Amino acid sequence: MKCTFPPLTGRGMYEGHIAMTSAEPAATPPAPPVSLTALLARRDLGLRLLAGPEDVSIHWVHTSEMADPYPYLLGGELLMTAGVQLADPAHYVERVVEAGAAALAFGVTPVYDTVPAELVEACARHGLPLVEVPPRTPFTAVARALWRLMAEARLYELRRVTEAQQSLAAAAARPAPVPAVLGALASRLGGRAVLFGADGTPSVAAGREVPAEATRALRDLAGVLGPRPGGPASASGDGGGLRLAAYALGGGDGLTLGVATERRGPGDHTIAGVAVVLLSLLTAPHRGADATARDGALVRLLLGTAPAEIAGTLGPGPWTVVHARGGDGTPFAAAGLAAALGTALVDTGGTGAGTGAGGRGGAAPGTPGQEGTTPGVAGPGGTAGSVALGAVRLLLPAPSSVTAQSGWTLGVSAPVDADGLAADGLAAADAQAARALRRAEATGADLVRHRPGGLAALVDPDEATAHARALLAPLSEPLAETLRVWLSLHGGWDRTAAAMDIHRNTVRQRITRCAALLDRDLDDPDVRMELWFALTSR
Repeated sequence: MKCTFPPLTGRGMYEGHIAMTSAEPAATPPAPPVSLTALLARRDLGLRLLAGPEDVSIHWVHTSEMADPYPYLLGGELLMTAGVQLADPAHYVERVVEAGAAALAFGVTPVYDTVPAELVEACARHGLPLVEVPPRTPFTAVARALWRLMAEARLYELRRVTEAQQSLAAAAARPAPVPAVLGALASRLGGRAVLFGADGTPSVAAGREVPAEATRALRDLAGVLGPRPGGPASASGDGGGLRLAAYALGGGDGLTLGVATERRGPGDHTIAGVAVVLLSLLTAPHRGADATARDGALVRLLLGTAPAEIAGTLGPGPWTVVHARGGDGTPFAAAGLAAALGTALVDTGGTGAGTGAGGRGGAAPGTPGQEGTTPGVAGPGGTAGSVALGAVRLLLPAPSSVTAQSGWTLGVSAPVDADGLAADGLAAADAQAARALRRAEATGADLVRHRPGGLAALVDPDEATAHARALLAPLSEPLAETLRVWLSLHGGWDRTAAAMDIHRNTVRQRITRCAALLDRDLDDPDVRMELWFALTSR
């Protein structure tokens, strides 16, 4: 088995690397790479391969006429040039290879009538694919064709991942859910899936048989993870001629999922992440009969079942919705948060998946997400936009203690009982949690709970106090108190004078003085409302 730690730079986790799961670097484009072979197959472009292999992956396209394009390349590009400043082809190719470009496309005319022989020889020597772009093909046509191929590849992966998500969630609702999930995962990835115990012993396996060497390598790779605190959440490697990957489950009991496949597609990591979420739920320790029934109901929510149909199975409640943002943007971090709070992951809004059946404006499970998104675990019927981009939504029993979690910002709804879930209570609690999360992010708090109590409760008390002090600073205490009583009595001069035991002319003088100091029109109802709010928030 080949296993190495990843470099400090690059486009993510490559074969043979063992790495902590993390969000992809910003340099990685939001689309699967395209094989140069697919671009060469476009006959309308008339491209011709002159040197190097054609089975390379292209992540994007870049045009440059710089003598040294190295500082402007990110790696993985199809670099296009007409050779305007091509003084030393050998040195130019060396710099392009050092920058990590995937291939070089050379446009003939107006500078050159043919591709320079020195350039062809240098590319062949370094193994850099060199493509000739004919005069009739503008560079923009090549770039447009590449983006279209990427869009097609992304749509394919979206559909593939969404279908796999449905299949895994359906398997989790079967009588023997763990073997069923492993079987569905192995089928979707075209390989073998194994659940390892804390001691490294395979407990459940599914899928086609693999060579003994691959089995041993997969067990060793799973052992790299283990139950160590702060250890890596996933690892990948090679063994027995297969691509291997291992993922730590979120239950905290040392279980590990191992996968062996012939190839590793762009969406395989996401599909495995969905399986990790479900297996973390299904293998959680101390699961009694009630917990099993509840988890089965939650899985049905994952499949898009309307809350009214499973409210009775979930139990009397009450239930609480939690919105969270943070982690490293992967399903594994979200599964760890769910395990820490003692519940099942309901939805990962950052994935762009719809919120399930019953949602207004959300896509039902199985519907590809919008361009630029990746499907995740579909949740119960939420409202349009109820799960903020990059947020995770969870449903858990209200008596459970929701505490701040390191690396996460949490918004917690008010409790809702089973009858409320069956009605519109879930959507209302979902909106409350979303608002609480926004307040938490705005104030820099780790956790904010929904505060019932009208419009005033929507404002942070500390912020309201600070605003009131600033607004009322010009007023002395007698003036402020007179203004408060006057507003409470709807601007009644005589009633205010009687309440404060002062002359009505004194009331008029003080209110006039207040209007002058505040530079506000006290006959304006909006002004009165703001002042009343400030006076009651002092």
